Amino acid sequence: MADPATSLDAQVRAADIDRWLSSRFVADAGLRADLIALYAFEAELMAIPTRVTQPLLAEMRYVWWREQMDGVFAGTARKGHPVLEALTDVVARHGLERAAFDGLIEAHVGRVHGEPHDLDAFYVGPMQAAVRVLAGPGFEEMVIEAGRMHGLGQTGLTDQARALGPAVNAALKALPARAFPAVAHIALAGREGPDPTRSLRLVWAVLRGRI
Repeated sequence: MADPATSLDAQVRAADIDRWLSSRFVADAGLRADLIALYAFEAELMAIPTRVTQPLLAEMRYVWWREQMDGVFAGTARKGHPVLEALTDVVARHGLERAAFDGLIEAHVGRVHGEPHDLDAFYVGPMQAAVRVLAGPGFEEMVIEAGRMHGLGQTGLTDQARALGPAVNAALKALPARAFPAVAHIALAGREGPDPTRSLRLVWAVLRGRI
C-alpha cells in the first residue's frame, strides 16, 4: 500500500506543478507534508467540475466537502480518506481557522453556477493558511496582495497582476524566508517551460525573496 504522504505529493504534482515545485524549497519534511496536504485539499475541489457535467451535481459534491469540515475542525477526520485525515492533522497542528476553508468551498459552488471568481476566497485565504503552516501566526496580512496578484494572473488579468508587483514585493520584505515557498509559485505565473527552467526561476525568486 502506498504511503499516504507520497500519494498526496503525487496528487499535487499532477494537479498543480507550480506549487509542487515551490514546496520543494521547504526544508522541513514535516512542514512540507503539511503544505502538500493543503494543496491536495484544493486539488480535490478543483477536480470536481472535471468529473461531473451538471452544476447541481458539482454543488452536491461541494456540499459533501463542506460537511466534512465539521469533522476536520473537530479533530475527527473521515477515516480512510487520505486528504481529510492529513488535513485534520494540519488544522490541529497549526491552529488554522475554518473560515478560509468554508469560503473556498463556497467560491467553488459559485463558480460552477457561473459567478465571477472570488479572488480572496480562491487565492488569498489559501495562501494565508499556507504561510501560517510554514511560519506560524502573525504573517497572514503580508500576503494579501500576493494572493490577489496570483489570482489576477490565474484568471487572465495579467496587466493588473503585474501592476501589483511593487506592492507585493514591498510587503514580502517582512515575510520570513521560511514562509516564502508559500508564495514563490507566483513567479511562474503565465510562463511555460520545461521543469529545469521553471526550477531555476523559482530558485532565483527564493534567493531574492521577490516575485
